[in-house]
Amino acid sequence: MQVTETLNEGLQRGYQITITAAELEAKVSEKLVEAQPEIEMKGFRKGKVPMALLKKQYGTRLLGEAMQEAVDGAMGEHLESSGDRPAMQPEIKMEGEDWKEGDDVVVSMTYEKLPEFEQPDLSTVTLQRMVVKADDASVEEALTGLADQAKNFEDRAEGEAAENGDQVTMDFVGKVDGEAFEGGSAEDFPLELGSGQFIPGFEEQLVGSKVGDVTVANVKFPDEYGAEHLAGKDAEFTCTIKAVKAPAAPELNDELAKQFGAESLDALKDQIRERLEAEYSGAARAVMKRDLLDKLDGLVTFDLPPTLVNAEASQIAHQLWHEENPDVQGHDHPEIETTDEHTKLAVRRVRLGLLLAELGQKNEIQVSDAEMTQAIMNQARQYPGKEREFFEFVQQNQQVQQQLRAPLFEDKVVDYVFEQATVEEIEADKDKLKEAVEALNDE
Repeated sequence: MQVTETLNEGLQRGYQITITAAELEAKVSEKLVEAQPEIEMKGFRKGKVPMALLKKQYGTRLLGEAMQEAVDGAMGEHLESSGDRPAMQPEIKMEGEDWKEGDDVVVSMTYEKLPEFEQPDLSTVTLQRMVVKADDASVEEALTGLADQAKNFEDRAEGEAAENGDQVTMDFVGKVDGEAFEGGSAEDFPLELGSGQFIPGFEEQLVGSKVGDVTVANVKFPDEYGAEHLAGKDAEFTCTIKAVKAPAAPELNDELAKQFGAESLDALKDQIRERLEAEYSGAARAVMKRDLLDKLDGLVTFDLPPTLVNAEASQIAHQLWHEENPDVQGHDHPEIETTDEHTKLAVRRVRLGLLLAELGQKNEIQVSDAEMTQAIMNQARQYPGKEREFFEFVQQNQQVQQQLRAPLFEDKVVDYVFEQATVEEIEADKDKLKEAVEALNDE
């Protein structure tokens, strides 16, 4: 086997690989000898089929396998000895259109190698981390929001009519074509008017009703209603109003806290404070990460594989086009051309991606199995009732696993760089933090 370099320009590499006919013949014979003991053929005992007959029967198929294995082996040996890491899968082409059995095999291999560069001195990177404490006003605001979720209702004064937002308790009977239908009746049913719990038009007709009233609500089931025998049908609901209650602000006390799993109101406030400060910390990390990436982008310079840049620019252009045309869900659209702005952004992303990958590799940063499992479980929660199916799907799909692993790996590398950099903590309020986060979205 002979490997000859044909291209060495920048990151581009090209090689011609020659595999002699004798080498291929030897590989085929080796495969036949290995398989001979298990082969049965009419007229011969198992394992006693003559080699010449085996070669005639299986030689052509095994020759193809031998060629593929020889090329793969030559490529692997070359990459191992050279230390090259292809940016994308090497392109392999067989040379010569008139190849026939007994000829040498000549293939060309071309690829772009990943650049080599020195790890920058990360201690020269200076960053600021915004530290925001949750003030009492923010805690009270969040507590009030929780209280609104625990709505209480109190009886209206005798004779007062129900308003939108009130809760009415009623018995009702629904009929279609004069006949009561299954599931259309209930007793002592509490309904918050304006909640949209019932079909359109129903709740509005109960506004103004009083205790003791018998109100008839005439509605029409939506054409796409889940029960086919009711879809699109006119219906009449006779409602007997038994109670009318107005929303009342719940008291901020220990009993309210227990509804949210806290032992006391003070304990609930402490939980809210911790949650708010965790949110502030996450936002501050995002701001600091953007600052870090900006500084890393200006800290290193190296050649980039054109194929990676072009692929990234195309992906950026495609993503932005779909954001501007949200009604187009598929890929049946005109060809999307990349612009200089797309390429500029792609250059930054590729450079930073390669730098972070190199930092992770050289410093042996890895995503653990436990971290991957947790990430999969978090994603699976988006599919209630189908968590197991999603988990199994991810386990069988390497591409999806990589999509989940990539952000985990990046965050671990970023945390490593944070540890090496000089970080100054500065106190800030939530408004200043909000401005910094909004600035990220504007860039």
